[in-house]
Amino acid sequence: MSSPHYSSAEPNPAFTWGMSSTMSDIQKAMALLITSFSKYAGKEGDKNTLSKEELKELLQAEFGDMVCKSDDKEAIDRIFRDLDTNQSNSVDFSEFVKLVCCLTQMCHEFFTGRK
Repeated sequence: MSSPHYSSAEPNPAFTWGMSSTMSDIQKAMALLITSFSKYAGKEGDKNTLSKEELKELLQAEFGDMVCKSDDKEAIDRIFRDLDTNQSNSVDFSEFVKLVCCLTQMCHEFFTGRK
């Protein structure tokens, strides 16, 4: 299932949806994931996927050194290869969400001391 890309000139429905005061925290988090992905996807082509350069920009801006050092090309290449499970030479939303889920689980384990 693909989602449309929204330019910065038009409001992304997920962002508007995410701003609703009646939404739960998890619903807001979901809307922010969609909005964040859309912010970086499509700058170099397909609006529903991240190129390697778009992924690098997203990782640097949104995760900082949590995932890898910004100048570590080898680490970024490895992350891209690992995420691109369908070998399309791009990262789709489903592949991106897997990264977020893994990082969230790792953070949970770190902060709770549980595995």
